[in-house]
Amino acid sequence: MAKRKNSSIPLSDALNEFIKVNKLEKGIDKVSAREAWANLMGNGVNNYTTALEFRNDTLFVSLSSSVLREELSHGKSKIIAMLNEELGKELIKKLVLR
Repeated sequence: MAKRKNSSIPLSDALNEFIKVNKLEKGIDKVSAREAWANLMGNGVNNYTTALEFRNDTLFVSLSSSVLREELSHGKSKIIAMLNEELGKELIKKLVLR
């Protein structure tokens, strides 16, 4: 029976390597952007959010309330900064409210 090498690495490093090797960063970023929006905006805004899509450094948010869309459009840069802070990296460059 062959002897096993005892080279242990932390699970987080192994998962990060797996994600990098299999090119899963974009999918992970999409899910992370959705979670960050849900966490930061709370139930009030999430009730009016109909669709969320992250594509090419842009977060597209569909809202069912035109009044809320107008209110959020005044603070786009602050929302982008808060989302990037929640994500821990400069992932979102542009926010489109529709």
